[in-house]
Amino acid sequence: MSIFATKSIEAITREQTGEGGAVLKRVLGPWQLVMLGVGAIIGTGIFVLTGQAAAANAGPAIVISMILAGLTSVLAALCYSEFAASVPVAGSAYTYAYATLGEFIAWVIGWDLILEYALGAATVAVGWSGNLVTLLGQLGMHFPAKWSAAPGTVVQLAGGAMGATTVAVFNVPAVIITILVTMLLIVGISESATVNAVIVVIKVAIVMVVIGAGALFIQTDNWHPFIPRNTGTFGEYGWSGVLRGAGVIFFAYIGFDAVSASAQEARDPQRDMPRGILGSLAICTILFVLVSGVMVGVVPYKEMLNQPAPLVVAVEAAAGRAAGTPWAPFMNALTLLLTVGALAALSSVMVVMMLAQPRIFLAMARDGLLPQWAARVHPRFKTPHISTIVTGIAVAIAAGLTPIATLGTLVSIGTLMAFVIVSIGVIVLRRTRPDLPRPFRMPLVPLLPILSALVALVLMLGLPRATWERLIIWMVIGIAVYFGYGFRRSRLRFVE
Repeated sequence: MSIFATKSIEAITREQTGEGGAVLKRVLGPWQLVMLGVGAIIGTGIFVLTGQAAAANAGPAIVISMILAGLTSVLAALCYSEFAASVPVAGSAYTYAYATLGEFIAWVIGWDLILEYALGAATVAVGWSGNLVTLLGQLGMHFPAKWSAAPGTVVQLAGGAMGATTVAVFNVPAVIITILVTMLLIVGISESATVNAVIVVIKVAIVMVVIGAGALFIQTDNWHPFIPRNTGTFGEYGWSGVLRGAGVIFFAYIGFDAVSASAQEARDPQRDMPRGILGSLAICTILFVLVSGVMVGVVPYKEMLNQPAPLVVAVEAAAGRAAGTPWAPFMNALTLLLTVGALAALSSVMVVMMLAQPRIFLAMARDGLLPQWAARVHPRFKTPHISTIVTGIAVAIAAGLTPIATLGTLVSIGTLMAFVIVSIGVIVLRRTRPDLPRPFRMPLVPLLPILSALVALVLMLGLPRATWERLIIWMVIGIAVYFGYGFRRSRLRFVE
């Protein structure tokens, strides 16, 4: 049987509705799905990577980068919405690829999604660690610098002499938060979604306050030149910097596709999945554009370079300008509140990303492409507990040992690759299964899916060469695993 053999949508649906295996609980309504999407999107991208991308790549034009990344996400979200409504099962892009492009492409995208979800969670854990250290410093406590970042990272010593640094050994806070999130996810999807919803309300409120308060202290000179001259290196200011900035902060938008990974736990997936995906993306796009504009308006963009919590730096600068005014007490309190809010925001992102990854493993294991332990569901909690634990271990190792910049670009390129494949899959499924019920239909097919794939590919090309090299190495390993294990144990091939 060809490695590009597809699996019928009817067979996929049948397998995931209880025949031959345990069933995940359908407990998520439209509001919870929107909250899952917002919970995944508002996190490291806006609290950490946006400021760093402004400093290193786009300057004040980070606003344009944000809009470009948002438009790319909207196109991809329309593709995901059609798939999620038509094929309301666990597995996200992996399952969609299996139904349209064949087993091998499905494996490639499943392997690729590990970069998005597992390494995405690790990226967030590193950002969480940086914000925790900042918060402790604001409270007069100092976490040991050498235990707060990846090995080899040069870390500024808090409270020491000006310019005093040390070399980090391991990122302990990142590992601790990973363990706590893993424990929560084992307990249950409903509990995890409830915790996430509470955190989302808090962090959206904080982001809105930051936008309103920060706007009062914008210095328009910081917006000029809006697109700084290129330094002579591709991706460092100029329009190439805008492009690379969009690729880097694209990380800020990923998460809406994690909603599709929870389709099997939605009460009415045909109706609610598009609402959850598109609703969460619309809310976050508006907030992101406003936050990025305020951030580079309050602080000169170069001052955010290598800062672990650049949004906090912007609010602290605004608080400094408020000294001696009636706004001073409020701005000082907001600085502390923002750091707490960032910790909460990043925690909820980790919940959603680490919720999605085990469900990808579950779908792949049910197809025989991964060992059967990954498909086991806890008899009491009805969660894929073993794959959740494995995901937690992998995330903890990556978070403890890898710098955030390396993780962030890897996650972005992995996600963009998934978007390309899903966009193509929409066109293929329209041709091969025109009879399939589509509660949500993407408009202007094939024009918009082609545009979606092309824009995602352009953003991929704007990422650093080292990121491409790591992606290729990762994919070579994945192909070796497929032919060494999955090819011979595929349930589809076994049935044939």
